[in-house]
Amino acid sequence: MSKVFRPWDVEEVWLFPASVQDFVPPGHTAHLIRETVREGLDLKAILSQYDEDRGYPPYHPGMMTALLLYAYSQGIYSSRRIDRACHERVDFMAVTGLSHPDFRTISEFRKRHLKALSGLFVQVLGLCRKAGLVKLGHVALDGTKIKANASKHKAMSYGRMAGAEEKLAAEVAGWLKQAAAEDAAEDRRHGGERRGDELPDWVANKERRLAKIREARAALEAEAQAAAGAAGEAADGAAPARRGGKRQPPSGVPEDQAQCNFTDPESRIMKTKDGFIQGYNAQAAVDAEHQIIVSCDLTNSGADCPQLLPLIDQIKTNTEALPKQVSADAGYASDANLQGLEEREIDGFVAAGRQKHGTAAPAAGKAKEGSRLATMAQKIAGQGYDSPYRLRKQTVEPVFGQIKQARGFRQFLLRGLDKVKQEWVLVCTAHNLLKLAAFG
Repeated sequence: MSKVFRPWDVEEVWLFPASVQDFVPPGHTAHLIRETVREGLDLKAILSQYDEDRGYPPYHPGMMTALLLYAYSQGIYSSRRIDRACHERVDFMAVTGLSHPDFRTISEFRKRHLKALSGLFVQVLGLCRKAGLVKLGHVALDGTKIKANASKHKAMSYGRMAGAEEKLAAEVAGWLKQAAAEDAAEDRRHGGERRGDELPDWVANKERRLAKIREARAALEAEAQAAAGAAGEAADGAAPARRGGKRQPPSGVPEDQAQCNFTDPESRIMKTKDGFIQGYNAQAAVDAEHQIIVSCDLTNSGADCPQLLPLIDQIKTNTEALPKQVSADAGYASDANLQGLEEREIDGFVAAGRQKHGTAAPAAGKAKEGSRLATMAQKIAGQGYDSPYRLRKQTVEPVFGQIKQARGFRQFLLRGLDKVKQEWVLVCTAHNLLKLAAFG
């Protein structure tokens, strides 16, 4: 007797029409994100931009919003990959209702509504709070460096720009003179059939390179002048001290090693544990209860320290409350930050120095005796392994691991500080939606 198998008939036609509810099991993330967008989010900021009655009807903005949020939650960020998923993956079909927007439509929707999409972060955070996932008992802060949509090899230092600009200008001027001479000779030879003002491609390319250098140089000079102006407005013109003596006030002229990237001029060279990248510094404050991101920001400065108080104030804006405890690593340590925590009546746990593996508390670093940093170091060391500082690593660092490793977000798609900042908020929104799906 031969074995009997279940039928496998690929030519069979369905008797009843398909339902998107049956594409994936009940309780699937696709259903939750789709229904959250349909029923739980206010999309007025997006819908208000569609006021033209003429033309072919566009895809529903709610469907496009749900598609983007679901794609980000699945680690798919490219508009072409999202387009392909709409044709190949039933979970995406459950979100779109079998609609198949092409990659240009997806890309244009994201660009057009990027600011409104990033504004959904606060609404999703509100849903997480209603679900009891945010307690604000302990919040941990940290930053992570993420690559920009630019190569670090497409950058030039200010010192090199001056020499390169002079060399290229002389080279282009010589080629222009040569091109004019060749045009005159061709006019004599061919009877003036050409207009006489055409330039070879190699001249145009060099001219574009020269224009890029001049544009980047002007941006660096403007940045240096702005820094000098800000320093001049400080009380008594005082400059903060640093190792090796007092820091000289900005002169208004860029330093020779100051760099500007030609692809994304607002990105910066940043140091990571794996070397240097052309990127941005993404910041997040994470609630310890269920690893919900309660505030996020992004900067093109590699320093974390200036971001602590703005992140905490953003928590107040987003949730109308301040956390009871805040922890952060030594990158955020400064007397000014600790004073800001005291003024906000927050119990702070900010390391004054690095913590070696296997030790109970971070080192005191170079904190001066009697300073707030020295007092903080004693506070954390005195509590040892029972200090709330231990919550920092297990709260915020896994979130970056989930975003960068599990969902593969290691490089921004957009360029420019404002757009990249909003893209980071969109990534954080997708993270919170996944947490809502897991615990809601």
